Amino acid sequence: MLRQNLQQKLLQKLSPQQIQFIKLLQIPTVSLDTRIKEELEDNPALEDLSLADIKEPVEEYPDHDPDEEAFNSEGNDELDEFNIEDYLQEDNVNEYGSRYDHNGDDDEDRKEIPIAVQNSFFENLQQQLDLVPLSDKDFIIAQQIIGSLDDDGYLRRPIASLIDDLAFSQNVMAEEEEVEEMLKLIQTFDPPGIGARDLQECLIIQLRKRDQDNPLVQKAIIIVEDYLDEFTRKHYEKLEKALNMDSEELREVVNEILKLNPKPGDASGTTTKQLQIIPDFHITNNDGVLVLTLNAKNAPELRVSRSYQEMFEHYEKTPQKDKKLKEAVQFVKQKLDSAKWFIDAIKQRQQTLLKTMNAIMNYQYDYFLTGDDRNLKPMILKDIADRIGMDISTVSRVANSKYVQTEFGTFLLKSFFSEAIQMDSGEEVSNKEVKKILEECINNEDKRNPLADEKLTEILKEKGYNIARRTVAKYREAMNIPVARLRKEL
Repeated sequence: MLRQNLQQKLLQKLSPQQIQFIKLLQIPTVSLDTRIKEELEDNPALEDLSLADIKEPVEEYPDHDPDEEAFNSEGNDELDEFNIEDYLQEDNVNEYGSRYDHNGDDDEDRKEIPIAVQNSFFENLQQQLDLVPLSDKDFIIAQQIIGSLDDDGYLRRPIASLIDDLAFSQNVMAEEEEVEEMLKLIQTFDPPGIGARDLQECLIIQLRKRDQDNPLVQKAIIIVEDYLDEFTRKHYEKLEKALNMDSEELREVVNEILKLNPKPGDASGTTTKQLQIIPDFHITNNDGVLVLTLNAKNAPELRVSRSYQEMFEHYEKTPQKDKKLKEAVQFVKQKLDSAKWFIDAIKQRQQTLLKTMNAIMNYQYDYFLTGDDRNLKPMILKDIADRIGMDISTVSRVANSKYVQTEFGTFLLKSFFSEAIQMDSGEEVSNKEVKKILEECINNEDKRNPLADEKLTEILKEKGYNIARRTVAKYREAMNIPVARLRKEL
């Protein structure tokens, strides 16, 4: 038998405004501009003064909590209670206003960095192909091969798949020998090594373009063809015995191989692939006093549309308010509320960013003065959350996606957080300090006899850092440093 009962539950849910703020908080500066443009396109009641030809004096609306205002989507008599003053903006300078007023940026700082115009990797290959006299069929096959190369310049697709592509997309019936012949032609193009199907073929193509009378090149070809696995694993003793060479001669041959480019397609696109990091914060050292500023792009000049405000003024002056007019005003109110909520979320984002970064800067003050990793204190998300009175998740959203520019580099905020390691003296230090010492030990090691993890552990213990070998291995891997055998050099 079905039993029905009533019960009350107390649930905690995020309001739409809180969700909007969380989403805005976690995106970096480089993505904020795109998000604002999307909002401007979706909401005609929102305006960006920086895009206007003539800037009018802006009046900001009084501070309010967007969570306290709930929009009633059902048409009713509450429309009669609309007040245009709620949407007029008055001057309002918060405690962080002086920190992000354009960040001292002038017009020159806002100009985009020019990018040199150059042919792409595929355009360069196409130009070389145009210079070769070929039949129409061979030309189409060669074009298909060029279009099938990946960004590194390798041909990853099997020949059989290329034949199928030609048949279905180009209506060209090609034989395997014809495709192989055109592939060999493309492998003669620049940069050397292009069109290879694996690393071994790529290196051999480059070596065969060098002086074949050079004995070093001849032995390099033998190593790549027959002993590539031993070479990549740096088993130099095996190579010396197999090729009957001493260490000096092997060093010269290895250096010849190391001059080759394992990613020939990447050579022409290096500059275009580089990503520019736009810092969210700037920290400057003013005679021993750190000054924190927020990137000006985090403080867009947004306001509620005046034309939409005038609609309310016209509505208030209208003696008769019919149903259609109420529906129109209901739509306008929805857009105005959305615009106000978005502006509030942007302002709250600015304040949260500055509050969090200011706490991080004060916690790591000595580090930001010197830039020395040894001055980094152990710091976890909870330390900053307790200082600013916010949740750990809020600090995490700020730290995981924001960058700060200092006088000694630009860093992800997450990099300043580290666990504590207790020394023999009882003092707690950051694991960043241990990683710095490991890096120095590895940089100064004898490359012919690199330090193993056990030896690195002993060195750290001599310095008072009592950590296990597996921890040393974890830190080494985190720094992208290979094991001792792979660091060995002749």
